[in-house]
Amino acid sequence: MTNAENLRKESCLQRDSAEHEEYAGAQSAGVRESREADGADLLERILNRDNLNKAYKRVKANKGAPGIDGMTVEDALPWLQQHRQELLDSIRTGKYKPQPVRRKEIPKPDGGVRLLGIPTVIDRIIQQAIAQQLTPIFEPLFSDGSYGYRPGRSAQQAIRKVKEYAEQGYTTAVEIDLSKYFDTLNHELLMNMVREEVKDKRVTDLIKKYLKSGVMVEGLLVKTEEGSPQGGPLSPLLANIYLNKYDREMERRGVKVIRYADDIVVLARSKRAGERLLESSKRYLEGKLKLRLNTEKSKVVSVYSIRNFKFLGFALGKGRNGAYIRVHAKSLKKAKQKLKELTSRSQGRNVRVVMNKVKEYIRGWLGYFGIASIKTTMQELDKWLRRRFRMYIWKQWKKPKTRVNALLKLGVPLDRAYVAARTRKAYWHCAAIPCVQEGLSKQVLAQAGLVSALDLYEHLHLCD
Repeated sequence: MTNAENLRKESCLQRDSAEHEEYAGAQSAGVRESREADGADLLERILNRDNLNKAYKRVKANKGAPGIDGMTVEDALPWLQQHRQELLDSIRTGKYKPQPVRRKEIPKPDGGVRLLGIPTVIDRIIQQAIAQQLTPIFEPLFSDGSYGYRPGRSAQQAIRKVKEYAEQGYTTAVEIDLSKYFDTLNHELLMNMVREEVKDKRVTDLIKKYLKSGVMVEGLLVKTEEGSPQGGPLSPLLANIYLNKYDREMERRGVKVIRYADDIVVLARSKRAGERLLESSKRYLEGKLKLRLNTEKSKVVSVYSIRNFKFLGFALGKGRNGAYIRVHAKSLKKAKQKLKELTSRSQGRNVRVVMNKVKEYIRGWLGYFGIASIKTTMQELDKWLRRRFRMYIWKQWKKPKTRVNALLKLGVPLDRAYVAARTRKAYWHCAAIPCVQEGLSKQVLAQAGLVSALDLYEHLHLCD
């Protein structure tokens, strides 16, 4: 097979139809049932027809970008139909060689970039198939304090657990920030951890190949001697396997740890105890696991400090009824910035289309942050959004004559409509003119399609 064919092989199977008959091209013929309870025949379970179908469906649903060869998923099935047996045989015999991942930089909200590695589509499917079989093996071994990338667990559960511990008197939080965690995993340590549970050498060798597959940066291949690049389906599971050693050690010592991937919070009853836990965590993570702590961002704070404590975008508050979950100020600021972009006056779209985009964004945002106590925040957001849309509509009316006629149709008296339409003040100011507010009332905007953030929030809580 030529190098070009090898490259094409690696990115062809994500967004085509996920029906069983369509995926027949990547199914192993005559796959035997697992023969050994200890996992020595794990590879055959990975290459099992149903497991590969499930992996394909998952990758297809994620709608990821192509890998280094640039091939779209629409080209996947024709290639698989032609090369299916060759692909599976190469995996079984250990000759399969994963392609390097494509480097992509994602800006972080607080500066800097997060490095993603995008595997080819075929590699994503194989990784997903591996992860599906490894997850049942490692899940029972993971700590109860681990919430990231695990079945049936979520960020919302993690912050609720922090709140629960705070109510028990653990009001000091040790925020542990790992510097470039996914890029600094020690391959030797990680593979030893995997081999403790995975007895099929063909599987561990394949996982090692993925770790060593390299990264393409501006057309040049960069070897990966450490780390598991974010972006592949296998990376989150490997990251949890690696940090489970820390979770279990802290658990053995009776320490309260909540972890979501590489976001770690250790809870203590006093600042002095928190400082000791920060130091002992640093020794273990750097000494035993060969990771690096960001000393500037790793700190001891009060869980009720809205300025200092932030975990997964949330914060905690304390009121008459005890602790409650709130949205961190930075998360609110980020959401408002996104809504500003969506309601930008310069886009020239129909206002109903813009309103629908805003509704979709707020629904998604509340899907994550809706567990927080933010009723007042949603009320304020509604007021702000109504003013944004009045400003948007005011600009679309453009000419004074158009504005007068539009306000008249909305029931505004002629004299007041005329004065408002002739003003030369900025759009934001015009949106607050009383007659503009009366004409473009809350009810009128709702009829046009503007959904209340407060209504969405309250409906979400009624459904809980």
